[in-house]
Amino acid sequence: MTSEYPRDVIGYGANPPDPKWPGGARLAINFVINYEEGSESSILDGEDFSESGLTESTTSQFAPGMRNQGAESMFEYGSRVGFWRLMRMFADHDMPLTVFGCALALERNPEAAGAIQAADYDVCCHGWRWLEQYRLYVETERDHIRRAVESLKKTVGHRPLGWYCRYAPSDNTRRLLVEEGGFYV
Repeated sequence: MTSEYPRDVIGYGANPPDPKWPGGARLAINFVINYEEGSESSILDGEDFSESGLTESTTSQFAPGMRNQGAESMFEYGSRVGFWRLMRMFADHDMPLTVFGCALALERNPEAAGAIQAADYDVCCHGWRWLEQYRLYVETERDHIRRAVESLKKTVGHRPLGWYCRYAPSDNTRRLLVEEGGFYV
């Protein structure tokens, strides 16, 4: 066994910290809406396929360059209907919420971005686009981080303090976020 192993498989072990939640609470719940619609892989954005993850179809059902309009429609439903239903529900119950927001998706729906800003919801950046960030070249990932931060400043009125990658970060993500600055790491 070597101490050079790069993963933490031990954690706090038998001595977890006491977070001392307000009012002696023993449970903390954070509600999250993923806002990705319009930033997923798409023929319209230059990819050779339309995103089909989380749908009932697969990319392999379509020839390269062929749009999957069924998948596109499912994503559009989220931004056109589902988002607003959730916003009303959380407002009706005066509940706070975090938005895992893809910057390009919020640029493409200024009304949704404005509603998030008006509600003063926390926005954790979900990337410039809803892509598999661990597959990006380091220069591309750096550019996506920079673009996402600048975009969210404009659309929701403030920079993101958190970052959440689709599926997994790359080997460079943490270093690039520190390099960009302004994130809770």
